Amino acid sequence: MKLGDRSDPYLAFTFQVEIEGVVVGGFSEVTGLQAEIEIQDYREGGCNDYIHRLAGPARYPSNLVLKRGMTDIDGLWRWQEEVLHGNVQRKNGSVVMFDGSGEEKLRWNFTNAYPVRWVGPELRANSAAVAIESLELVHEGLSKPR
Repeated sequence: MKLGDRSDPYLAFTFQVEIEGVVVGGFSEVTGLQAEIEIQDYREGGCNDYIHRLAGPARYPSNLVLKRGMTDIDGLWRWQEEVLHGNVQRKNGSVVMFDGSGEEKLRWNFTNAYPVRWVGPELRANSAAVAIESLELVHEGLSKPR
């Protein structure tokens, strides 16, 4: 970046979710984009000044939670229902973020995901709120292509 160039942060509301390369609907919220490196302590014999802190394996402590307004499109429900019946179909997908002009800027790919929890909408007769469903996906990793 040249001196004087401006790089504004991206807005958090311009995103979509793809599963197996297909956009699966408009989502109001995605949470769980998280990765950690486990730390393993190693005590070296005769060294009492410090403990070595070694990088361990990566872990993904949070499942991906996808929230959206309910529609007639029920592909995610059918996927979750298959898992309920013991037919676990692992799928790859992406959370894609766009800039203000609609150009793709960031992508997080998740691998070998499958649904582990579905939560239906809270229904209230005295409310005009959108009916929101959520689907929680467990996965085996996140990557962010360059």
